[in-house]
Amino acid sequence: MEVTADSIVDRVYDQIKAMAVSYQFKPGERLNEGALSRRLGVSRTPLREALNRLNTEGLLTASPGKGFFCRDLDVQEIFSLYEMRKVMETGAARLAVLRASDADIDALRAFLDRTTPGSGSLSTQALAELDEDFHLRLMAMSGNAEMQQVLRNINARIRFVRWIDIDLGDKRHGVPADHHAIAAALKARDADQCASLLEKHINRRQEQISAFIKEAYAKIYMSGAR
Repeated sequence: MEVTADSIVDRVYDQIKAMAVSYQFKPGERLNEGALSRRLGVSRTPLREALNRLNTEGLLTASPGKGFFCRDLDVQEIFSLYEMRKVMETGAARLAVLRASDADIDALRAFLDRTTPGSGSLSTQALAELDEDFHLRLMAMSGNAEMQQVLRNINARIRFVRWIDIDLGDKRHGVPADHHAIAAALKARDADQCASLLEKHINRRQEQISAFIKEAYAKIYMSGAR
């Protein structure tokens, strides 16, 4: 297999992402690019490309003139974002019950039928993208473009904890069943049931992610694991 510049960047990207989600960097820690370059056996160019990609995706942060940093694990910030997401998505679900066409609802259910089988073998990134895609499709059926844009912004800010949740937890535990139940309530035009199922789904993910963050702090600061 030919080794290309892109394949090197992809490999470095995967390695640094794995280090970040397994807490080999402390929250807020500045990444030492020279040490990473030597550790991974690559030059600064592919390393910087991989770091920029991770910064764009929200797993790392960057500061001009200072370099790249591991994301802080701010429990209150994440709780607030999930709280905002829950209020907005349940409201959008009620609008979707009123506004979505039968064809749009059938398309959402067909999407779930296509993507659920074999999802346990998918990568963390692919699973996170499928989860985001379902919620964005549901939001789109509300017909409110402003709410869709806000959800995209929230997704960008919580994506890194979604990855941690998927990587360290039971992949896709409960998620496909939740999505199918929400879509079924939408098909039945049951606004209360659709909103209730969606609220419980988001609550469960929020609780799991909060637990993982607390566990991360315990691993990093109590046991000294690096």
